[in-house]
Parts: sequence; structure tokens; C-alpha cells
Amino acid sequence: MNNLLGRLLSSILGSSKAWWVEIKTSQPACTYYFGPFDSESEAHSAKGGYVEDLEQEGAQNIQLVVSLCSPPKQLTITDEWDTPVGEFATPALSGQP
Repeated sequence: MNNLLGRLLSSILGSSKAWWVEIKTSQPACTYYFGPFDSESEAHSAKGGYVEDLEQEGAQNIQLVVSLCSPPKQLTITDEWDTPVGEFATPALSGQP
């Protein structure tokens, strides 16, 4: 109940900060954001699963930070793809006249 009350007060007062897990990898060269979490301990509890998934996918040099911050504009940031994650390229042949 405290989390619901805290979120309600935050939305009324304009505070949009929450706990986020930021993970950077060198291969692939990406920054991933996971969250939002209501508390620092909740974010720390979840981080192991994210690291494990990235390790299974072959990510290298994984660096992790848990921080209280505003929501990121993108959840995955990389220079390796032409289209940022969360955006879709317009298909060349969409079937539309």
C-alpha cells in the first residue's frame, strides 16, 4: 500500500524518479535499462536475472549500476543497429496502395 501511495504522491507532485538497473556491455556495445522499481533493494534483487540472461546471450564485459533517476528515453541503446529498439522501420512493401 505504501508503494501505491508513494506513486500517487509522486505523480501529483511531479516527481518521476524511480530505481533503475543500468547495464552496459562491450560486446555487443549496448546500454540496457531495466525498471522502474519501487526501491533500491527491489532493483538489486532483480539484477541477477538480467545479468544471467545477458551472459547466456554471450554478452561480454558486463557492468551494472543501480540508481534513482528519471525514466530513460530508450530502454536499449546501441550503435550496432540501424533502427533503435522501440522504433520500427517503415516496410518497403507494406501492402497499402
